Amino acid sequence: MRTVGGLAATAEYGPVTQADLGRRLAVDPKDMVGILNHLQETGLVLRTPDPADRRKNAIAVTPEGAAVLARCGASAGAANVELLAPLTRDGQSQLMALLTRVHEAP
Repeated sequence: MRTVGGLAATAEYGPVTQADLGRRLAVDPKDMVGILNHLQETGLVLRTPDPADRRKNAIAVTPEGAAVLARCGASAGAANVELLAPLTRDGQSQLMALLTRVHEAP
């Protein structure tokens, strides 16, 4: 799960430094290295020297990574439709509003 989260965060914030990505995701730097190693080995992200600080890596999503995220989004959308199908439209809206409140709570 952290791998998909790392890929999604890289797409949202990228190009982003490895350290910044780890902070945004609240992932230990050693764990972040492992996640990014896996993503890079599978061709989903690319590490390049950060133009602002050549001692750091900038992480960016590759076209292959973007395609994986698109497939994940489509699968998640289909799963949500199936999950919410037993509810009325009003019930779906109410459930999503409640889940959003729980997610955004401090």
